[in-house]
Amino acid sequence: MLKVKNALISVYDKEGIVGFAKELCNFGVKIIATSGTASTLSKNDIKVVTIEDVFKVSELLDGRVKTLQQNIFASILADRSKEKHISQLEELNLVPIELVVVNLYPFERGLAEGREEEDMIELIDIGGVSLLRAAAKNYKYCIPLYSPSQYDEFLQELSSNDGEVSLQYRRRQSMKIFENIFRYDEIISKYFSLEFREVKEEMFPEILTLELKKVMDLRYGENPHQKSALYRDTTDVKNLIGSDILSGKPMSYNNWMDADTAVSVLCEFDMAACTILKHAAPCGVGTGENMYDAFNRAYITDPISSFGGIVAANREIDLNTARDIITSFFEVIIAPSYEEEALKILKTKKNIRIIRVDPNIFSISSSLRCYPLKGGLLLQESDSALVSVDDWEIVSDVKPTEKEIKALDFAWKVVKWVKSNGIVIAIENRTIGIGTGQPSRVDSVELAIKKAGSQGHHTGGTALASDGFFPFRDSVDTAAEAGVTAIVEPGGSIRDQEVIDAANEHGIALLFTKMRHFRH
Repeated sequence: MLKVKNALISVYDKEGIVGFAKELCNFGVKIIATSGTASTLSKNDIKVVTIEDVFKVSELLDGRVKTLQQNIFASILADRSKEKHISQLEELNLVPIELVVVNLYPFERGLAEGREEEDMIELIDIGGVSLLRAAAKNYKYCIPLYSPSQYDEFLQELSSNDGEVSLQYRRRQSMKIFENIFRYDEIISKYFSLEFREVKEEMFPEILTLELKKVMDLRYGENPHQKSALYRDTTDVKNLIGSDILSGKPMSYNNWMDADTAVSVLCEFDMAACTILKHAAPCGVGTGENMYDAFNRAYITDPISSFGGIVAANREIDLNTARDIITSFFEVIIAPSYEEEALKILKTKKNIRIIRVDPNIFSISSSLRCYPLKGGLLLQESDSALVSVDDWEIVSDVKPTEKEIKALDFAWKVVKWVKSNGIVIAIENRTIGIGTGQPSRVDSVELAIKKAGSQGHHTGGTALASDGFFPFRDSVDTAAEAGVTAIVEPGGSIRDQEVIDAANEHGIALLFTKMRHFRH
C-alpha cells in the first residue's frame, strides 16, 4: 500500500477540482499546484503552495514552459527502494510526490470547434503529458489522474484503505494514462497528417494506427448471433455518430450502416434532397424545391422496398412531409432539423429512431475508408470525386437535350452509391428504377427496368447511368427496348465502339465520364 502525503495538481479543466482538493486535505494531503490551479484553490479557502515556492521555478515563454523542471520530475520519479534516490531528494530539499493530478489542453475540443492552426498549436500539451508519463512510469510510488471523472473513484480508494492506495489500483491507473496519452498524441498526429500533407501518397503512412473511442455496446451485429459495438473517430468534426437521437429505440448495427450510406448519398446534392435506403442500397432518391416534394419523389420509386428502411433528408422536415412519412413504416428518420409539429407527429411512432444531424455533415469529406481483411485491412480514399457534366464526352451522333442532361446528372450522382454492378434509371428529379448488386451488368439493367415497371413507372424518355463501362452492347439494346433515350457511363471498354454503334442504331445519346464508381 502507498500512503499519499503530497499531491501535485495542474489542471486545465477546473471541474470538480475544488471539492476533490478539499477531500484530499481531509486525508492530510499537502497540495502543490501551478499558479492558475493554486489561484482557484486559494479562492475557495484551500491550503495550497505553488510550484514556484516549492521548486523555485517560474513560468517562461507566455506559459509554454511551466513544469518542465528537473526537481519536479525528481520528486515524481524517485524510486524509494533506492537509498541513493532518497538521499538525493534530501540533498535538494525535495519531498516525494505520491499523486499527480493533470488534465491536458483540450486539443480535441479545439479540433471540433474548427480553430485556426495557430490556436491548435498552442493546444498541444507538453508539460502535462510529461508529468503524467513520469507518474505512470513510477506507479509503484506515484498515482496519476488525468480526468475529473476519476476523482470520486480515487477518493473511494483512499477511504477504503485509510488514506492509502493499493498496487493494483496504481497499475490500473498507469495503464489508463498511457492509453490516454497514446490517444491524445494520435489525435494530434492525425491533425498534422491531414493539415500538412504535401503529396497524396503521404495519406498512407508506413505504420497505421487507429484510435477510436467506444461509444456503446450494440444489441447485436448484422445478425442476432453476432456481438457488436459502436466506436467514434474523435477527430472527425462532421461526425454522424455524434448526432442527436431525439426519439425511438437505440440505433442498431444495421441502422448505423444504412445511415452512413444515406448521408453519403445526400452529399451529392445542393438542393433539397431525400433518399430512402435499406440494406445499404438506395430504394429511391428525389429532389425538389421543398422536402415534401423530395420525399414523395423518392418514395414513389419503390414503396415496397422502402418498407422498413431509412429516410434521410438534407433539409428540415416540415409538418406535411412528416404526415406522409408516418403513413408507411420506417426504422430511422435523419434530418438536420424538424419543425416542432412535425417532430410531434413523428414521435407518435414510438419505435422510429429520429436523428438530428449537423447540417455540415452533408458536405463531402476527404476521409479514408477501410475494410478489414484476414491479417490486415484495405485503406482507400472515400469516393468523393464526381466528374462535372461539362467534362463529359458525348460519343454518340445524337446529342442529349437539356432535360436529358439534367436527368443524366441526377442518375450519375445516385449510381455512385448503388452496389455494383449498379444501374439507375431516372428523370431530372427522381429515380425511376434501380438495379443493384448483379454480377452481370445487363442483369442490373434488366432489374432496373423490371423494378420501374413493377411500380407502374414508364421508362420511355428516361436517362440511365451505369457505375462501370458496358462490356458488351447488350445493355444498350436492352435499355433501348425500354425506351431509354440517354445513357451515361464511364467508358473504357475494349468494345466501346460496339456500344457506341448500338447507341447510334437506337438513336440514344451516349456520354462517357471517364471515371468509374464501383461500390462493393
